[in-house]
This record gives sequence, structure tokens and C-alpha cells, in this order.
Amino acid sequence: MKEVSIKKNFIYSMGYQILILITPFITTPYVSRVLGADGIGIYSYTSSIMSYFTLVAALGTSAYGAREIAQHRNDKKQASKLFWEIELMTIFTSLACLAVWIGFIIFGKEYRYCYLALTPLLLGTMFDISWFFTGYEQMQCVVSRNSVCKIIGVVLLFVLVRDKGDLIVYILINSLVTMIGNLSMWTYLPQFLEKVDRTTLTYKKHFKETLIYFIPAIATSIYTVLDKTLIGLITHNDYENGYYEQATKIINLIKALVFTSVNTVMGARISYLFAEEKYEEIHQRIEKSLDFILLMGFACVFGLIGIAKTFVPFFFGEGYGPVVQLLYVFAPIIIIIGISNCMGSQYYTPSGRRAQSAKFIIVGSCVNLCLNLILIPKMGSEGAAIASIIAELTITVLYVAMSDGYMSLNLIIAHAWKRVVAGVVMCACVYGLGEFIHMSEIITLIIQVVCGAIIYLGILELMKDVMMKELLGELFGKVLNKVKNK
Repeated sequence: MKEVSIKKNFIYSMGYQILILITPFITTPYVSRVLGADGIGIYSYTSSIMSYFTLVAALGTSAYGAREIAQHRNDKKQASKLFWEIELMTIFTSLACLAVWIGFIIFGKEYRYCYLALTPLLLGTMFDISWFFTGYEQMQCVVSRNSVCKIIGVVLLFVLVRDKGDLIVYILINSLVTMIGNLSMWTYLPQFLEKVDRTTLTYKKHFKETLIYFIPAIATSIYTVLDKTLIGLITHNDYENGYYEQATKIINLIKALVFTSVNTVMGARISYLFAEEKYEEIHQRIEKSLDFILLMGFACVFGLIGIAKTFVPFFFGEGYGPVVQLLYVFAPIIIIIGISNCMGSQYYTPSGRRAQSAKFIIVGSCVNLCLNLILIPKMGSEGAAIASIIAELTITVLYVAMSDGYMSLNLIIAHAWKRVVAGVVMCACVYGLGEFIHMSEIITLIIQVVCGAIIYLGILELMKDVMMKELLGELFGKVLNKVKNK
């Protein structure tokens, strides 16, 4: 099979991540003002409950399936067999979860209609085959259809969600967009698959393997979803969950833009490299990814702290003041997760060490659960944020310490210290601008962002940061070539 261009896939993936980023930037200010912090909190709590069901339904097939397809993509017959074995197993687990979910809705009382509106997410999980195209490094198949569905969802949101009473409509739109996007990918399948004898299909071996991926996924949910559930159960305050939801939304948007594209594209490629035993190239690609993640990550951490006081009231509207403090607390998690995601996606999963990483994630989850139970009753959503940071840091330390030389503290420091210096100076300047500029929020924010970018890049230029020079060189090189060609 012809080797797929990493740059091309990165562009597709980055383009989709930009769309994912742009969409909330368009919709969130509107939804925040229409539904209010309490409405957002209800959505956050109920969707956290649904996430446990979708997690069990998927059963770890996303990461496992992508790895298996990546390692057998040169054998169309074997890849086709693997696809049907893994997908049929997912359909079975999804149907089992759907039956339990229906019972949950029937016997539940509070937020029943919200849960009903979330049901399409389970059907979407059943038919989510993005892992197959990720394994083949065919990112355009995932990106194109999902992008169209996202855009349609945005239009429907603005047309149909007009006041607080439309919370159910909002939830339903989000659920249906996800489900239809996943279903649409099936139209690409015929060109990648060939007929398979159903009698040859086996599921037992995949079930055992997916459990290895499922266990860390369950553990991960403890510190990514359980905090929202516990905030709701412990505080009985929809507003607290609303504040936490908005803060995590900003953090997740940044993570998606900076990390997801790199890890998705590189994870599939490194799985292939492990199969080919090209270990030196693996080392180089992981270090390059780390360098990029730290360059962008520290800019985002310190930049977010600097602009939070201006950004929150501008973006979310009135009534979201506590989100500012949450962002101050939460910001460092961007770097911590960046490093752990890099190691998880580009080393532990491709190398078949998922079981080892699962142990680390379980440790982190236990830390998070214990801290949530201690801190949420005392500090509310801020306590959940602190618990998440400590849990993620625990996992990242374990990842790095046990990475067999593919990552080290010295390597992180070598690539990080210049960005920390540049970030601290940028943050101080940007925060100061926000305090002394007395203009409209949008003008103040624009000045802060522009000045922050200039300061950060300028300091790194003075410090001769290699990755920054490479990225800017490529960018301006392409621009100059286009100008010359014209």
C-alpha cells in the first residue's frame, strides 16, 4: 500500500481540530447567555452520566482497533477481517448498554428528558468506525463528513435554541450531530474492504485485548468525567457544574487544537514504525512531537492566565465570574496532559504497552477520586480542578519514568526552559495590559493576544529556539513561494 503523507494527514486533522475549535467559539457565547450557568450545569451533569455508558459500549476499541488496522493495513483481507470482528463486538456491547440505558431512563425521575435526548450518542458509539480510518491514516474520511455535520449542527442550534426552555433541544442537536457524523463514515468503507467469510470471524481474542484498553479508559473517566458527576451529587448545585463545564471546555479546546492532531496522526504512524522495528525513527518523532507540544503548550498556559480576566466576561457573558479563578487553577494541566498524551498515544499504545499504561492511569484515577471526595465538599469546582491536576501529574510522572528512554525529565527540561521564561514574561505583560487598558473587552482582548504573541515569539527568537524557527521558516517560506509564483 502506498505510504500516506504525514503532512497531508496532519493538515486534515488540524483542519478538523480548528473546526472543532471554531464551532464552540461561535456557539458557546450564545448558548452560555441563553441557557445560563445552571442550564449548562444540567447538561454537564447528565452528559457525564451518559459518558459511562458510551465508554462501556466502545470497550476500548478506538485505540485498539486503530493499532490493529495500522499494523495490518498492507493486507486488505486481514484488515477487512479485523474490521468486522472488532465492529460486530462493538455493536453487541452497545446494544447491551442501550438496554440498560433505557431501563435507567424508565426508572429515573430527575432529568429524564435530558437523558432521553442523549440516547443518540449510544447509537453513534455503536457505528463509530473512525478508528478504522485512523489505522489506515485516511484522515480525510473522518474529517470531511464530520465537518459537514458539525456545520449543520451549528445552524440548527442558532435556529432552534432560543431560551432556557430549549435545553432539551440543545442536547438533542448535539447528540444527533455526533450520531449522523459517525454513520456517514460508512459510505467510505467499500473501497477499503473486501468480502469476508463470516464463519472465520473470531471475537474472543479481541475481547481480551480491548479489555486492556478499556481498563485505562474507565480509569481515565474517573478523572475526566467523574468530577462533574461528583460536583452534581455532592454540591447539588447546577451553577457549580456550569462553571466547571465552561472552564474545562476552554482547556479541552486548547488541548484539541494543540495536541490531538499531532497525537492522532503520529500515533498511527508510530504503530506502523513499531511493526517495522524502526526504533531510531520512533525516538526522533516522539522528541519532535514533544518539542512542538511544549512550544505551543506553554504559550497557551501563560497566555490563558494572562487573558482570563478579560476573556471570561467577554466570551461567556454575565454570571460566570468564578470561571476566571478556575482557569487560573486549571491552566497548568494543558502542559501536563500534553506530555502524558504524547507518551500514551505515541509510545505506550503503539508499542503494545497499554496494559502497563493502564496501571499508571488506575493509580492516577485513585488519586483523583480520593482528592475529589476530600476537596469538592470544601472547595466545590476548584477542588475538582486541583484534584484533576494532581492526578494528571501523577500519571505523567509515571509515564516518563517508565518510558525506557523514549522520554526523560532532562529531555523535557531541555525543551521547556526557554518557553517557560518567554511564557512568564508574556503572562506578566498581558495581565498588566488587561489591568491598565480601559477599553471595550473585545479591543482589550485583541491587544492582549497580539502583544502576547509578539512578546512570546520575540523572546524565543532572542533565545534562538529551534522549533520556533523551523515552524516560522516553513510558514513564511510557503507564503514567499506563493507570492513568487504569482
